Amino acid sequence: MNHRFSVALAAAAVIIVQAGSAVADEACKDPGHALGVSRIVEIDAKTGPLFGAITKYEKEPRFLGPKEVVLTFDDGPLPKHTKPILDALDKFCTKATFFSVGQMAQAYPDWVKEVMGRGHTMGTHTWSHPMNLRALPLEKAEDQIERGFAAVSLAAGQPIAPFFRFPGLSDSGPLLDYMQKRGIAAFTVDVVSNDSYIGSPSRLVARTIAQVEHHNGGIVLFHDIKASTAAALPTILTELKKRGYKVVHLRAKAPFEPLPAITAELEAKRAAAEEKKSKKADAGGEKKLVPFYAAVAVSTLEEKSEPEVTMVEPEAKERVHAGGTHALASTPVAAASDPVAATNAADAVVPAATPKKLRKHARGKHQKSPTDPLSLSDAVGGRW
Repeated sequence: MNHRFSVALAAAAVIIVQAGSAVADEACKDPGHALGVSRIVEIDAKTGPLFGAITKYEKEPRFLGPKEVVLTFDDGPLPKHTKPILDALDKFCTKATFFSVGQMAQAYPDWVKEVMGRGHTMGTHTWSHPMNLRALPLEKAEDQIERGFAAVSLAAGQPIAPFFRFPGLSDSGPLLDYMQKRGIAAFTVDVVSNDSYIGSPSRLVARTIAQVEHHNGGIVLFHDIKASTAAALPTILTELKKRGYKVVHLRAKAPFEPLPAITAELEAKRAAAEEKKSKKADAGGEKKLVPFYAAVAVSTLEEKSEPEVTMVEPEAKERVHAGGTHALASTPVAAASDPVAATNAADAVVPAATPKKLRKHARGKHQKSPTDPLSLSDAVGGRW
């Protein structure tokens, strides 16, 4: 992997932002004492790199130093929880990467815009969140990836990053190979907060900080559809600051280009749905929708120094299992070569602290088929 280091200054510009972005700047009244962003890692995704510890496949070297973390949030947006999470990140003057589900983005497009308007990076997490993407026929799995990117890009109204996370972290050789061809970077994780299973904010804080300390930083997994995450995040950020951790913000060297056919299909469906709603509203049968976010405003930002930018440009490679098996093998190897990663992976699937009912569910008695897509209620209910 090639690394290139550079420091850049952001030019003064007139930028279209959400009204919430101006509020975010005001909320960060003391940047010197906030958590902030220590540096930016700019990733060239054209070779389809794979980052993070919890995977059975060959991954790129860790780009984070000691006591550096990347904050990531999956599954949203969901307004009642995404908003306080964004507000907490603003208060601590820091940034994160959001991996949005296509259906959620289409349901709440204004909040996709809000996330990006506040300066965060937007990636994707499939169209409908099938828990075991690798169990789907390859063509359907690829469509889940492409449809997710098209849907989130449409909701954003602007290009998004070619960044992707597998639901349930269930990556596969054939799909990683497909992402290499499409220039998509896949992100697994180093630290699992377990907010899908922990409803107590205090327990979530304790678990997250303990795991961050154990791994000396890393890519941290949260979900912006969880009440416990929204409640715990300010304390988590406070503890990270107190313990000397630094936040690294991810961004893409170039945006993703969705497939035009899928974009056109989704746009046509969106337009038809809007027309149907409009007709009902005109007939008095339905109230017109009110935007979730304030009107777009124009702000002139003063010139600021940008954090140090680290370029990550991995070379193309044949993706193989950590144990050396070629990536196109039909089944993953039994265990990761990294014992810490293997421990984390097992913990992520069925955590020891999971309540008895949930553990029973995890064993499969009442569990859906792994290929069933995630409904909105399932997403809010807590599955990855």
